[in-house]
Amino acid sequence: MGSLFLVRHATTDASASGRNLGGTTDMPLSAAGHRLAETLAQTLRAELAELPHDEVRLVSSPARRCRETIAPVAAMLGRAGDEVIAEAGLLEIDYGAWDGLTPEECLVRDPELRRAWLADPFATRCPNGESGADVAARAFPILDRITAWLGEDRARCAVVVAHNHVNRVALARIMGWPMADYRRRVTQDPAGYSIVTYGDETPVVRRVNAPAAPEAAEG
Repeated sequence: MGSLFLVRHATTDASASGRNLGGTTDMPLSAAGHRLAETLAQTLRAELAELPHDEVRLVSSPARRCRETIAPVAAMLGRAGDEVIAEAGLLEIDYGAWDGLTPEECLVRDPELRRAWLADPFATRCPNGESGADVAARAFPILDRITAWLGEDRARCAVVVAHNHVNRVALARIMGWPMADYRRRVTQDPAGYSIVTYGDETPVVRRVNAPAAPEAAEG
């Protein structure tokens, strides 16, 4: 069974402050985020040492914060930057008019819509933006191709660096949870990673939102 490492990008100034950072905003990692990305690479080195990995595929959202997170992982594996596959379908949800706002500011701006979104973010679109279902429609085909490849050989691994909503809808599907609950059932910390193995009929979840290190929640 091949193994998928599903990773959220490391810390940005927006994620540290609790502000929405959607797919239309291309923010770099913070200084703390760069340190965390380096720690993530070392953590994944230890994880990979426990798994057969004759082939490792590196995939990233094209967002700068994701590319900067996977860069130390690629370096750790001795891979060139151009060996990382960029997939636009893995971009973060488009928050539309809520981009850059805090949850409290979203509620003040659009109280009814915000409450509907909190109740079911999969079916409810952000104002002039996307819903969780929109994210799933573009991200799932990419993840399905990766997991089909993994399922063909137990010595294959893939490291996918994406975003908060992308990873949460993916994990909700894997767990068989109602998609309306994807924000309530699972969280994604900066540089948090999950490991899922594929090959049998049912994926096997080995880690969920594991921290790169104890300091992963800082900064």
